[in-house]
Amino acid sequence: MSTEPLAEAPRRQARNSAAFWAATGRSRGHEVIHRPGYLAVAGDARAGLRILIQEPGLDAAAVAEIDGLVAAATGPVDIEDPFSATELGHLGLRHWRMPVMLRPPGPVAAPAMEVLRATDEKDLHAAERAVIAGFELNRFLPHRDGELFPPALIAEPGVDVFVARLDGEVAGACVTVVDGGFGSYYWVGTPPAFRSRGVGRAVMLGSLAQLPEVPVTLTASRLGRPLYESLGFHAADDSTWYSST
Repeated sequence: MSTEPLAEAPRRQARNSAAFWAATGRSRGHEVIHRPGYLAVAGDARAGLRILIQEPGLDAAAVAEIDGLVAAATGPVDIEDPFSATELGHLGLRHWRMPVMLRPPGPVAAPAMEVLRATDEKDLHAAERAVIAGFELNRFLPHRDGELFPPALIAEPGVDVFVARLDGEVAGACVTVVDGGFGSYYWVGTPPAFRSRGVGRAVMLGSLAQLPEVPVTLTASRLGRPLYESLGFHAADDSTWYSST
């Protein structure tokens, strides 16, 4: 893989994350705030505040605006900086780094189980439950149908939710977003009861088969990185995440 596309992966991830969270905010009826250096979605007490930094090294004025948004947040706070270039340690949030990864366009093998695009509320609600359990999103418990993935989300251009079925049950899910000629992944989750059974690989293969002609980015956890590398993803650079939870 050439170094130029890999070097662009953090910026591509930043742009795609902004597109995804703006779509999520609109579908939930939350405030979406567009600024030159970042995008923010100000949600309710359960969804919280999400900030997506769009440029490396925000200036003092932009950081001051972010400080104000964090201070006014009514719920949890999550901030994503794909460039790891803006210092936000003064906010006192837990922070860590994860690699932004890029996969060039190309075919994939068939999944070992059924993977389908969610097209109705039943599958969408099942996908929600899989992601909430897989990521231990306790902020969304007790579960409320349509809160994490509102039906309006899959009507947003370029946004798809996929589910993997094992023994007749939804065993895993993910979200893909195609925007500006690039795809990205979000919420690749498998509940504990279905882990170590190939569900994560299957949901990735089944959804990647729908994206054969576009480069794809994602931000990988430590546990997820080996799976993504085996699927042809390459690490580009580290993204810094901040969270109040």
